[in-house]
Amino acid sequence: MRVLLVNMPWSPMDLPSLALGILKRSVDEHVQDATCEVLHANLEFTDWITGRTEFTAEDYDYYALSSYFLGCGDWVFSSALYDDPEWRESEFVDAMTPKLRRSRMRMTRELHRLVPEFVAEVAERVVALEPDVVGFTSTFQQNTAALAAARHIKRLAPHVVTVMGGANCDAEQGAAVHRNFPFVDYVVRGEGEDAFPRLLTALRDGDRSAAASIPGLCHRTPESGHTVNPMPTGPLPPAAILPPDYSGYFERLAASVARNWVEPKLVVEGARGCWWGEKHHCTFCGLNGSFMQFRSKSPDTFYQEIMDLAERHRVLDMYVVDNILDMRYLSTVLPRVIDSGYDLRMHIEIKANMRRPQLQVLADAGLIYVQPGIESLNSRVLDLMDKGVSGCQNVRMLRDAAETGLSVSWNYLHGFPGETADDYEPVIRQLPALEHLNPPVDLSARIAIERFSPYFNRPELGFTGLRPEEHYLFTYDLPEAELHDLAYVFQAPERGITEPTVTLLNDGIAAWKKHHADARLTHTDLGDRIVLVSRRPSFAWRTLQLADPLETALFRLLDQPHTVVALHRKLTSAAGSPDGAPCTPHEVEALLKEWVTQGIVFTDAGQYVHIAPAAVNQDLLRLDYMRHAHTRDETTTANGPATAAGSTTVTDADATAVPAPVPS
Repeated sequence: MRVLLVNMPWSPMDLPSLALGILKRSVDEHVQDATCEVLHANLEFTDWITGRTEFTAEDYDYYALSSYFLGCGDWVFSSALYDDPEWRESEFVDAMTPKLRRSRMRMTRELHRLVPEFVAEVAERVVALEPDVVGFTSTFQQNTAALAAARHIKRLAPHVVTVMGGANCDAEQGAAVHRNFPFVDYVVRGEGEDAFPRLLTALRDGDRSAAASIPGLCHRTPESGHTVNPMPTGPLPPAAILPPDYSGYFERLAASVARNWVEPKLVVEGARGCWWGEKHHCTFCGLNGSFMQFRSKSPDTFYQEIMDLAERHRVLDMYVVDNILDMRYLSTVLPRVIDSGYDLRMHIEIKANMRRPQLQVLADAGLIYVQPGIESLNSRVLDLMDKGVSGCQNVRMLRDAAETGLSVSWNYLHGFPGETADDYEPVIRQLPALEHLNPPVDLSARIAIERFSPYFNRPELGFTGLRPEEHYLFTYDLPEAELHDLAYVFQAPERGITEPTVTLLNDGIAAWKKHHADARLTHTDLGDRIVLVSRRPSFAWRTLQLADPLETALFRLLDQPHTVVALHRKLTSAAGSPDGAPCTPHEVEALLKEWVTQGIVFTDAGQYVHIAPAAVNQDLLRLDYMRHAHTRDETTTANGPATAAGSTTVTDADATAVPAPVPS
């Protein structure tokens, strides 16, 4: 039996397909007398389209990632699915003209007219390879490209068995694909490393009746036609999750024009599901599909997979696809990675309440890109999401990540039922103080309603009358009832804040992104004093020295979020110690308000946390700057007379009198 697995656009160019890598290994290990190869049709498309248009890497990223919620990538290949180069072009133009810049609209329409030729060529190439079974993976914006290729292959060679699987084929979605597109013989719903080899074995043996016993499979029978097996009762155990086989990907990339566009990365997987979601499913998240249950590979297994992949492919950049880090790995896998001698550079998703020592372990192990799922800096909005963190904890994450050298990827979301402008306005006022920390990857976005999310499954949370997003209507030739089962993203009446507040928020984020590269705020704790150095457009002061015992004690406590009451209690209980700082709650609150005004403390929901990462070049600051700082006796802050004795501030007007701030 010859099996061909196809990775259609818009799968990312810089990543091999984890799904197909796992399926290739599962076929090789579990299906006797079968051979399995992967066709990297996404790279084939890159070479094909660049020979015909001015297509660029930025264009590919747009259709693969940025335009997901607009559906542009899927609409591009709808022309190939329906054999019509002008398929619903007028509807697309009417709906998307307000949302796309002119050059993007022009490229999208050009691709739409051209891709039927590409799909026809891919189908001819596949048939020429004489496979018995062709499998397609479909995730994000691969659906119409995969369906179009399956249709053309079936037309050329009706005897070839076509199979689809992937995230776009989970639960009701997979059933809708199979029901509406008869050229897809089988749809594997859920995890495929067990179901796919079982299906191949049944096909090899000519035992089509065995399909009825494969959980989640969609198939056809002479008696009843379209048939949907019940979904599995539980997820695969971690021991059954095989390591991927990426044979051929790196060689094909090396021969593609894409080699000049991207740095390839390995995709690794330690866990599936979400341990936080098992307890508190974030209201807007549908990423885990049918199986939220968290399960992870043994530390020895995961470590060995990482090392084996790095050694085999000589690639040190790795993308860890786990939806959340298994916290055991902090003390098991990652220390071994640190000791391995490999200079790995890894990306992983984490929870935003991780502490600095834990982040340092990540940084030391090479996990320099983290996605902590911040989503908001306001505690009340985070509660509406059921995120389990506070606004100050999220800001602390940004600060500690900067201090440990981690690059944070995060999104700012809005549109949650029950949120108000009052939740956002205090945060918006404080955004200029945060410009030295990693900004969101883009402007704030209104949440999309995703299948499998609580907002989709529980209308009592605020969203009713859900309809498939508009782009499904002009991508597929299906009635809305069928689109409802096929779709992953749904449209609903807007909830939460209105456009004036959204505009203020996005103006603040835009300024943050603009100023971030040049913005600085650091602190150095010298024992008897703390020195802060700032370079941010909204704050005139450049250096600030905290020397009063109350100031230094309070600042150190603000390493973690605290309320005024908690701060006063801790300061008072420490009053008998050498570093003690007796005070009143009013004095604490007054100093905190001053520090918020000066942009060295962030406040939300009655909590406060300082936002100044520790300076990297502390020795230089100690040896050079302090010699000059001791000559200064100004007690004027950027906002007027200092309220606390012992503070020393240098403003922009004084900056020529001291050395330039030490870079962090």
